[in-house]
Amino acid sequence: MNLQLILESEIKKAIQNLYGATLNEVEFQATRKDFEGDITVVIFPMLRVVKGNPVSIGEAIGAYLVENVAEVLKFNVVKGFLNLVLSDRYYLDFFGSVSDFSNFGKMPQGEDAMMVEYSSPNTNKPLHLGHIRNILLGYSVAEIVKASGKKVYKTQIINDRGIHICKSMVAWSTFGNGETPETTGLKGDKLVGNYYVKFDKVYKKQIAELKEAGKSEEEAKAEAPILQEAQQMLLKWEAGDAEIVALWKKMNGWVYTGFEKTYEALGVDFDTLYYESDTYLLGKEFVAEGLQTGVFFKKEDGSVWCDLTNEGLDEKIVLRSDGTAVYMTQDIGTAIQRVKDHPDVSGMIYTVGNEQDYHFKVLFLILKKLGFNWAKNLFHLSYGMVDLPSGKMKSREGTVVDADDLIEDMTATAKKISEELGKIDAFSEEEKDELYHTIGSGALKYYILKVDPKKRILFNPEESVDFQGNTGPFIQYTYARIQSILRKANENAELGNIDIDTLKNVSLHLKEKEVLKILQQYPEVIQLAATNYSPALIANYTYDLVKEFNSFYQNVPILAADTISEKQFRIQLAKAVSDVIKSAFSLMGITVPERM
Repeated sequence: MNLQLILESEIKKAIQNLYGATLNEVEFQATRKDFEGDITVVIFPMLRVVKGNPVSIGEAIGAYLVENVAEVLKFNVVKGFLNLVLSDRYYLDFFGSVSDFSNFGKMPQGEDAMMVEYSSPNTNKPLHLGHIRNILLGYSVAEIVKASGKKVYKTQIINDRGIHICKSMVAWSTFGNGETPETTGLKGDKLVGNYYVKFDKVYKKQIAELKEAGKSEEEAKAEAPILQEAQQMLLKWEAGDAEIVALWKKMNGWVYTGFEKTYEALGVDFDTLYYESDTYLLGKEFVAEGLQTGVFFKKEDGSVWCDLTNEGLDEKIVLRSDGTAVYMTQDIGTAIQRVKDHPDVSGMIYTVGNEQDYHFKVLFLILKKLGFNWAKNLFHLSYGMVDLPSGKMKSREGTVVDADDLIEDMTATAKKISEELGKIDAFSEEEKDELYHTIGSGALKYYILKVDPKKRILFNPEESVDFQGNTGPFIQYTYARIQSILRKANENAELGNIDIDTLKNVSLHLKEKEVLKILQQYPEVIQLAATNYSPALIANYTYDLVKEFNSFYQNVPILAADTISEKQFRIQLAKAVSDVIKSAFSLMGITVPERM
């Protein structure tokens, strides 16, 4: 039985026996570092049912627990806080009860499935730093939710149609001279992105010329020939013009090949893909149904709306007067289609920037009004922007930080720092390259994921690859150090499993106990991170574990322990820590090196 449940039951009995009162719940918290104890009982809420001095009440409950709960060794009371010290035996029994720490904390897959949407790029430009936060966040949340015991489908909707795509197509048709990724040596997404930037430059030039000829700003923007050409191309695409559709397929094909390479470098994947060109007509049938049931209403011009004023929002258009759909319509249709395609899905997580907060409030409300039961389990994983020391990024002007370039830069930075540390001379060139990528990508992912999703990030590449402090490389280095200890122990045949009973008369070192205490929290942290959709909880837990292990490593001899049983226990404790580091990092999509 869970110790906290045992303690809660016994504390309620203590209140009944000592004061003749009934306590409904007990509040626990972690004991502050500056006090002795492993778990703290908060006395103040009890004063609603027990009258008296909180210190005296705490003393009485503490004495009762020492007498009646074998795991409680001693206690102290600080003001209204009862700090309980748990026995070494309790922690050793916990350690002995886990046969394999590599799977510790992960729950078996249940029947419930969640769908997690992330990435969802436009096909007119390569992925950039903003996409990286989206992708890493969505992928990590999917892995965490899966570890918490749910089935997960990873998906994205690719924005492969619309005026932005036609802008790249027009620019390539006009200025491209038939060049391809093969003839230029460029990744396909970069090549297409270059023409999106080219379009913008030509468009701005044409606006300036029209303004010089006497047109207003508004007229010039609307009448620029290159924009009109893109608008005509969009109409032709929608009409199914064979030549335009063939060009659209060719250029999008280049982009998809480029995206795949970036996803591979980031180590992320998807289970199912949706394309806006397939989904942009979805949703209309549900608007028609909603009109019948009163969810929507029609205005005089024939447009269809949803009135959300009673929910504190406004009226939202779902069908234009000419009968064409808006984004909201297709998002309604796409959500419904996904559940049709995956009937076991009971909820969805949308990883989209915080500029779309209002859109998703409206979408979720409309789906609830339409009567879909799963709509109550929809969540917008909203996140803040990523800034650089140099400022904001702009796609049209070509001032974005390209995802591929950033990954390469991170790898190069990892190489520079690793070479300065000078500990990898014995590595082959192939091993060095793999290590640089592992450190570089780990630094990038950890730096982004350790921040609460809602907060804005100022991304500093140099800071992220520091081998000290709350960084990916610092944690990776600790993992590699433990592997070195395990290799030495293996060479001396000292890695055997420890029989916890042989340690029953040995007192745990305070540092050992602190490591065990944090290890024990891992299953709860996974569940908490899954509930809050926050990889930051996993990242910062891992950092706390590593800090505690390093303190243990510096203060307690492992391979030079006094007795065989102590040595074996400490080796196994180190192994457990490395297993949990590897497990936690896998939930963030980060790999760990065996040597550094």
